[in-house]
Amino acid sequence: MTVAARRFLILGLDGGTFDLLDPLMEAGELPFLRSLVRRGVRAPLRSVYPAKTIPAWYSFATGRDPGELGIFGFTEPGDTPGRSKMVESFRPTEAIWDRLSRLGRSVGVLNFPVLSGYPVHGFILPGMFSEGSTTYPRGLRDEVEAAGGGAYPGELPTYLESHRTEWVRAATEAIDRRARVAVALAEKHRPDFLFALFRETDRIEHQLWNEMALPITEIAPDLLRFWHTVDRACESVDAAFRSAGEAVTLVISDHGHGPIESDFLTNQWLADQKYLVFRAGEELARRRLLSRFILRVRHLPFAERLARRVAEALRNGHHDTMAQFLAGDASFEQAVPRIDWDRTLAFSYPVPEGIYLNPFNPQLTPERRAEVLRDLRARLEQYPDAHIEVMGPEQIYRGRNLGHAPALLIRVDDMRTEPRMDFAYTNPLIRDRPSYFYGSGTHRMDGILIAAGAGVRPGASVSHPNLLDLAPTVLEGMGVDPPAELCGRSFARDLGLTA
Repeated sequence: MTVAARRFLILGLDGGTFDLLDPLMEAGELPFLRSLVRRGVRAPLRSVYPAKTIPAWYSFATGRDPGELGIFGFTEPGDTPGRSKMVESFRPTEAIWDRLSRLGRSVGVLNFPVLSGYPVHGFILPGMFSEGSTTYPRGLRDEVEAAGGGAYPGELPTYLESHRTEWVRAATEAIDRRARVAVALAEKHRPDFLFALFRETDRIEHQLWNEMALPITEIAPDLLRFWHTVDRACESVDAAFRSAGEAVTLVISDHGHGPIESDFLTNQWLADQKYLVFRAGEELARRRLLSRFILRVRHLPFAERLARRVAEALRNGHHDTMAQFLAGDASFEQAVPRIDWDRTLAFSYPVPEGIYLNPFNPQLTPERRAEVLRDLRARLEQYPDAHIEVMGPEQIYRGRNLGHAPALLIRVDDMRTEPRMDFAYTNPLIRDRPSYFYGSGTHRMDGILIAAGAGVRPGASVSHPNLLDLAPTVLEGMGVDPPAELCGRSFARDLGLTA
């Protein structure tokens, strides 16, 4: 097969990590993925920061870092204090499939997080935010529903512990249906490039990491069935894609996953340090008192049952009397009316890993901004109870489209501690964390890369690949010159895909 004729299949396992996959592969639970590793290449794949779904997948697709895209989370700051708006798209920046399409290569994109499809030489089925969104071509929706036996799966509902069994079953069924759709479209359209994303892996790891991290013999049967379904889904899509000819298969993730050990409530810390200021009498003394009480006594049977009830109510959007009494207006959005925006210097919203200087404070002159940033950095780096890395956006991004970037980004305990924006507890650092509020897993920087197929040298060494390297690698592997301005480097030669 010539380079110009080489085809690429990319299977995305959102949040995939070798920390979970390796034990499952070694135990024989994931035979297809294990076969890819044995006849191909395996390497940890470094994400961008923040290692979140939107900036990570958009950086993968475009080969441009968040600083060049101007995208740092699901949402970006709005025009009024404490409000945000949804990130719309990585466009007009060009994705891998856009460039291939312009050059006459047929492409297919399934479940990528964009709001609507748009014209390409092939098809796009949007995912994540867009259950009823426009596909391209418009008639694709009928094909999808015929192949999947109904509407294409949307996002899983909010996790409720009382509905755990049904929720895991829904995640498993969604994987199976996404695979059936991908198989049907691959066989009918026979694209040169196909990207198919499975989102449910991330949701399972967030909510049930504590169960997945058990020894294989102790993992619940329904969770093993979920991963068996993931493995079969990858195998079936791979077989359908290869039915049109040999190809390279990449299995990748946007970031990794690991256990949450603690939480850092950034806005609570900012309030304690007087950077974020409430109006007089607006700090909800009841919430402070009761949250301290819950943290101290929640291991008692009655207190734990009560806390779980509150968590279920808040997750499900039912702010019943008991939940509201205990939690108060704990979220940042609910706290916005109580914040004194003329005196507040800094806050964390809408990117949890970010600290923003308050653009609505008239006293924040450029000189004062620089002084506040220096002081913030020093206090965070000297925080005695956790290791906090503090980074300016210009330190970690090549791009300079930083209009919506936080003034500072933090990484706490190498991401074992998760930054949070709410005011749910009085202590900024919660070491003995209540997992029933937030789940048990969170993101890590290292995701997965598995490569096998036409031209890939088994066991080839790829040195420290990162998410930004994938766009130039795929383009070069398909005989297309990568644009010089991309942020990553191609490792196609390392894989054996170029001379």
